[in-house]
Amino acid sequence: MGDSGLPPVGDPGLASVGDPVPAPVLELRGVRASYGRIEVLHGVDLSVARGSVVALLGPNGAGKTTTLGVISGQLPPTAGDVYLAGRRVTGAASDALAGVGLCTVPEGRGVFRTLTVRENLRMATYRGVRLAEVEERAYGLFPRLGERRHQLAGTMSGGEQQMLSLARALVTDPEVLLLDELSMGLAPMIVDDLYQRVRAVAEQGVSVLVVEQFARTVLGVADVAAIMSTGRITSVGSPSAIESELSDAYLGAS
Repeated sequence: MGDSGLPPVGDPGLASVGDPVPAPVLELRGVRASYGRIEVLHGVDLSVARGSVVALLGPNGAGKTTTLGVISGQLPPTAGDVYLAGRRVTGAASDALAGVGLCTVPEGRGVFRTLTVRENLRMATYRGVRLAEVEERAYGLFPRLGERRHQLAGTMSGGEQQMLSLARALVTDPEVLLLDELSMGLAPMIVDDLYQRVRAVAEQGVSVLVVEQFARTVLGVADVAAIMSTGRITSVGSPSAIESELSDAYLGAS
């Protein structure tokens, strides 16, 4: 392993010789994961191409957030492998993954409520970007944050907090962005705006894996959708094809 604590780039198993399709930026192969003796993921296979938005859908308890936990290094898999940009990163620590371009916006917004907007954005300077540049990018994405720069994050609306969490992630120029329930507790208009920003980021080359329980909030911006149920991927396809398999009773969507 190198200084990053990750294996070298170029795992020969990532793509077949002569295959015209490039290797995915993010790939899970046969991933299993457990909490104690209870296995939660039962052989998950999933891939995300460069510059694409992949929606991982399913009801509560399906294993979606656990999947993100394995990818982001918060939960070691018990079997299978995770690849990032052609590199096997199975079991790598979260900080090592962050150092090579993996960024997560967790469920519940993940802002520091007792810090100001500006102080929250300062956290994004760990990759060597100056605070002034971080602020310029963040306020360019979400001008409302500029108006609130001296306000405590915990006193802002839920939508503004989610803007802050997303902005803090995007200003680090991630290769892969993981989003967990971006729409939770937010008004539809705010959700639509946030997902349009996500779509724009993907068009600039960022690979996005987004977990959502409420499918129709994300299908409009996704390139690929996957349904997860009881720890397994049960279907993968275009959003239009996947939507035909969804039921309101299954996902609680409207």
